[in-house]
Amino acid sequence: MTPVPAFADNYIWLLQHQQQVLAVDPGDGQAVLQWLASEPGLQLDTILVTHHHADHTGGLKALVQATGARVFGPALEKLPVPFTPVSDGQAIAWGPLQWQVLDVPGHTSGHVAYWTPVPGQNPILFCGDTLFSGGCGRLFEGTAAQMLQSLDRLSQLPAHTRVCCAHEYTLSNLKFARAVDPENTALAAYEQACLRLREQGLPTLPANLGQERLINPFLRSRSSAVRAAAAQHTGLTAQDDVMVFAQLREWKNQFK
Repeated sequence: MTPVPAFADNYIWLLQHQQQVLAVDPGDGQAVLQWLASEPGLQLDTILVTHHHADHTGGLKALVQATGARVFGPALEKLPVPFTPVSDGQAIAWGPLQWQVLDVPGHTSGHVAYWTPVPGQNPILFCGDTLFSGGCGRLFEGTAAQMLQSLDRLSQLPAHTRVCCAHEYTLSNLKFARAVDPENTALAAYEQACLRLREQGLPTLPANLGQERLINPFLRSRSSAVRAAAAQHTGLTAQDDVMVFAQLREWKNQFK
């Protein structure tokens, strides 16, 4: 599994099985074509798309034209190429893997994620801009209630799942997480580990879902520490879980 950097902070995830390659959210087609050119004999045959934003779909036309790859994407969103629409509960077969489609609205109204068990390895989750290491996506089209429900779904996946986010946002997310949850020792240790990775020019991803449950304030929004921090920051005691989550997301929007 290879994260191909694109733009300032995107990752286009590539998976290889024998001579076939699967790509996820190819915002930059040239980045993928250059990688393929460096790996003679490999053929891009499948593309998975999580949502319609251009930094996830901008390379689709070039890649489909160059390779003829089939494209799967969210049934409720429009993409710039013909594609097979998928939605919650469907499965996509690729090589030895069966990708399960999960509806995870919030960042966009039709956002989907793809999860699969992997024989002899940890499961893989491609979650686009719904879940980040230490954070979550902005609410551009969906509601706080939708995003909280989506994150709850992802959090219930097996703890050893490899979380393949679409952006290298980890350090900025952890800076916010530390402001929310300064006494979290697991968070402090994880931040130091991620700093060391970035100092070496290495990605912080994939993340580990079990670790995210311990350090990500958006997965921990029901914890007493995070609830208290949100109340202190806003001066308002939330009436329910969705209000706490909304306070937390708005705090992150304004955080410097």
